[in-house]
Amino acid sequence: MDRERLYIFDTTLRDGAQTAGIEFSVEDKISIVRLLEDLGVDYIEGGYPGANVVDDAFFSQKRTRRATFTAFGMTKRAGRSAANDPGLQAVIGSAASATCLVAKAWDHQITTALGIGIDENLRNMADSVAASVASGKETMIDCEHFFDGWKSNRDYALRFVKTAIDAGARWVVLCDTNGGTMPSEIADIVRDVQTVAPGDRLGIHAHDDTGQAVANTLSAVLAGVRQIQGTLNGIGERCGNANLVTLIPTLMLKPVFAERFALGLSEAQLADITRISRAFDDRINRGSARQAPYVGASAFATKAGIHASAIAKDVSSYEHVPPETVGNERNIMVSQQAGKSNLLTALSRHGIAIEKDDSRLDKLLRTVKERESRGYSYDGADASFVVLARKVLGTLPDFFTVESYRASVERRHNARGELITMTEAVVKIRVGDDLLMSVAEGNGPVNALDLAMRKDLGRYSEHIEDLELVDFKVRILNGGTGAVTRVLVESRDGTGESWYTMGVSPNLIDASFEALYESLTYKLLKVGAQPLRP
Repeated sequence: MDRERLYIFDTTLRDGAQTAGIEFSVEDKISIVRLLEDLGVDYIEGGYPGANVVDDAFFSQKRTRRATFTAFGMTKRAGRSAANDPGLQAVIGSAASATCLVAKAWDHQITTALGIGIDENLRNMADSVAASVASGKETMIDCEHFFDGWKSNRDYALRFVKTAIDAGARWVVLCDTNGGTMPSEIADIVRDVQTVAPGDRLGIHAHDDTGQAVANTLSAVLAGVRQIQGTLNGIGERCGNANLVTLIPTLMLKPVFAERFALGLSEAQLADITRISRAFDDRINRGSARQAPYVGASAFATKAGIHASAIAKDVSSYEHVPPETVGNERNIMVSQQAGKSNLLTALSRHGIAIEKDDSRLDKLLRTVKERESRGYSYDGADASFVVLARKVLGTLPDFFTVESYRASVERRHNARGELITMTEAVVKIRVGDDLLMSVAEGNGPVNALDLAMRKDLGRYSEHIEDLELVDFKVRILNGGTGAVTRVLVESRDGTGESWYTMGVSPNLIDASFEALYESLTYKLLKVGAQPLRP
């Protein structure tokens, strides 16, 4: 039997940006797009052109390679034509290939919040869809408060869907905006909507205010919708959105879905979802949920107690799917198992070949686990993993050695009487037999150290001329006077490629310096620089 195609629409960069405490920079968005492309989603909604400086810059060029790059916006305002509405035109004129326009589908909201008639609302929506379609963009309508609207005025909610389809919308997305609808209600309403629109033109956009966004989404799929909207790790306004990191494995691994539906993801991409989930948490500078379904550190952890004898005979009885299918690993508390397959996959991704029975692999596994117990997290810092792996495997070239470094901060008045803070860094680096000392000033100790390290690297200086520090994030892993700090540094070179390195230490400057050192080392590996000694 041919399986029906389901389409994954990611709204992390727009819905997720409404999460309390999260602000995306342009560089954040670019790096998250790379994670989403690795995962293999079909659509990436990047934000709202015209709404702010960050989104304007992000939509100045196409940011995706494979996924459909999508811009979010509102339908035209009442009293304006589509051509004369600046907000709509900003969306249509962006570098996106598709648009997702939001319009209210609840008669109560239309008359009270917008202050217009429900028929005028339909005309505004239809004109906006037509204008977007005419510009050559794949067009979607997000039906805000749809399920509440259906309960309030079923006939109008269905007219809304039919009008959008007739105007040329490729997808009409049913949104449970306040997250209060129950799974059984979702299924019944979705089935009713199909009296005016086929399921392969319908999507679901569920919020998690009752903790049922994933369940509501799955109910909608079984009832007929074929586009799924959600975010990485379920981030979003208030309680969040449907979690794609939970939905995707469920759809691909559970027979009730896998036998009927197909996604645009390969098994290899599914096996990368744990890394992507944790790397995303690192990007937004927060800890990963240990008990997150499928990808959490405890998702396949079993405590040897009452189940000890049964575990010894059949550990798989306590796992609803094999952990390796989602890139996670089994953890029996009295003795850790697995890990080798994950390491081999990661090494292969970076072109490092090693046999599974090679004793060096065991040493690398022990080293990674020991370092992770101290606060390192290599899911979000692939470049640091490459440096560590080559060091443990004995294949890391001896490019240079840091003899010492020093950073000092001085607060003083300048010649104009202004109070300023100056940071100076001194770094001594040995390249072969040459001892090089560099001094630099920066707007902080990390910036000063970065500039000093790259100021003179002897024979390797030509290889790092295009290297720049793009982003810098700090997390305090445990509080108190003995706090451990983890630093994540994003670097980029002239090719446009970015990579992440990390450092961990009770000392913020020491952790930062470790991350900077590994960034330089990775860059030299990347360009194939020849070491002075093998």
